[in-house]
This record gives sequence, structure tokens and C-alpha cells, in this order.
Amino acid sequence: MITHSQAPLNILLLEDDDGDARALQRAFQKAGIENTIIRAVDGIEALDMLRGTNGKAKIMLPYLLLVDLNMPRMNGIQFIKALREDEELHPSIVFVLTTSKSDEDRVAAYHFNVAGYITKDKVAQDFLSLVTLVGIYERNVEFP
Repeated sequence: MITHSQAPLNILLLEDDDGDARALQRAFQKAGIENTIIRAVDGIEALDMLRGTNGKAKIMLPYLLLVDLNMPRMNGIQFIKALREDEELHPSIVFVLTTSKSDEDRVAAYHFNVAGYITKDKVAQDFLSLVTLVGIYERNVEFP
């Protein structure tokens, strides 16, 4: 039987921008990181994927979330708040990946216990640094 710690880490990318999503997926391929990357275009779709509702297949543990803040229908902060209010999803590991340099957004994200807040301009030229961070995280952290 495979335990969560032996299963490969799934990555749920919440990103409404097609270009940013493709760039990140290319960076993972370039770095040789073969984790499954599943994309949601907003928080509502992501919650459906995590819960297995509204016809979406449920994403299995372990998983890590990369969350953009500026999305339609349900933005990143609203999504993280809903995630933390859900007993089953509360322990989810969340990294924010956004263009927002707003102190208000950063404080709001950390209020909901995100693992990190990364601005896209820091990784814009080459998503490899972000991909490396995720790879190191997966290799060194024990998942539930």
C-alpha cells in the first residue's frame, strides 16, 4: 500500500493567465521535475478539484498549491480563506505566486498561513528558481 509520503506530489496551479501557466509548466519540464501539474483558472474551480465536486476529479494527497491572487470569480485570498475554513482542506500547503506587491495582500495571505509569498517579478525571467524551490520542498518535507 502506498502511503501519502511515498506518493508523488501533485501540484495544483491556480492561474488564469495562459502565458504564465505555460511558462511555469515549461520550467518544471526543463528542470526535469515530473510532478503532475493540474491547473485551475480560479478559486472556485480549484475548490471543486480539491473536493471532487461539480464533476471534477478529486486531487489526491499529497499536493501543493501555487496560487495567483488576481483571478476572476474567486480571487486567491478568497480561495485561501475558503480553504482554511474547510476542515478537510485546512492543512493544505499553499504558496502564493502573484504580481501583487501590496502589503495588504501579503499580510492577508500570511494571515491564512501560506508557506510563502512569491512575486512573479522575482521569477519572471526564469521560473527555474521557483521550480527549484518546489523541488527542494518536496524532497525535504514530510507530507501528511
